[in-house]
Amino acid sequence: MITLIGLEGIPVIKAGDDLGEIIVKAAERQGIGIRDGDVVVVTQKVVSKAEGRLINLEEVRPSSFAEEVAKSSGKDPKHVEVILRETRRIVKMRGHVLVMETRHGFVCANAGVDLSNVGGGQASLLPEDPDESAKRIRRRIIELTGREVAVIITDTWGRPWRLGQVDFAIGVTGMKPLRDYRGERDPFGYELTATNIAVADELAAAAELAKGKLSGIPVVIIRGYEYPKGDGRATDMNRPIEEDLFR
Repeated sequence: MITLIGLEGIPVIKAGDDLGEIIVKAAERQGIGIRDGDVVVVTQKVVSKAEGRLINLEEVRPSSFAEEVAKSSGKDPKHVEVILRETRRIVKMRGHVLVMETRHGFVCANAGVDLSNVGGGQASLLPEDPDESAKRIRRRIIELTGREVAVIITDTWGRPWRLGQVDFAIGVTGMKPLRDYRGERDPFGYELTATNIAVADELAAAAELAKGKLSGIPVVIIRGYEYPKGDGRATDMNRPIEEDLFR
């Protein structure tokens, strides 16, 4: 049976905090501990806070281009400037929607720059390297508990052609983010030729059900799921541009 457990009592995270230790202590206080095979799912916002990836908007000087985009989008020019700094490529801008490709290769609104849950006058940026962030958290958990776990860092994004947002994996370690069924046969003998399941994204989305957006629970333990063993990165799920029909 797969169980999702939201970790309660995690304090407001500050720059320099040891997330691995905070997670282990929270799990111990809650009486669940950390077990071999657990998937530790961590919201991007607390990772960014711990890594000091917050920016004071009052210190930002918008460029002329940021000013132009702000006029058409209705956004704060300083917010737009930060978005542009975090952008590798502009995918689409229409009205208030700015879809950007980040320096990590992710395609998402506002290049992942977020104004929520960080305090007035600040914006949070995605971690510099979310896969490396996940590795640091995993190493610390293993150091403190001796348990073999996987770690996923998540962020909430919209999806093309679908309403609503879901959580996606932006950092992965301790597991393969994809489960490839190509070459295997279904119960009727049909050989699968295209099925390559993004299990890290599925776990990220499932964990959001236990976190919610307003509950103050930034970490979820997923227990009982047999994830594909090995090591991979969330960026393994970025579609190569030569295979992308829309770029």
